[in-house]
Amino acid sequence: MQEFLLKRQRNKMAKVVKKGKKNRKPRVSSKRWSKYKIEGETAKTTQRFCPRCGAGIFLAQSKNRLFCGKCHYTEFLSS
Repeated sequence: MQEFLLKRQRNKMAKVVKKGKKNRKPRVSSKRWSKYKIEGETAKTTQRFCPRCGAGIFLAQSKNRLFCGKCHYTEFLSS
């Protein structure tokens, strides 16, 4: 009788329950349009670009540093 119960317990542990795909939360858009300012007929950037990644990748501004989320470039601001 004990052998039967042990086999039954092993079978329960061996079963793998397949689950469907997880629902992902929608990400917040980057709002790139807010990082440009139009002066006359030209568009100027209000934030700095990453020197490693090049144009199009902005540096995030924190209290005491600038940070690139793509290549992890960091510049510390002097206070």
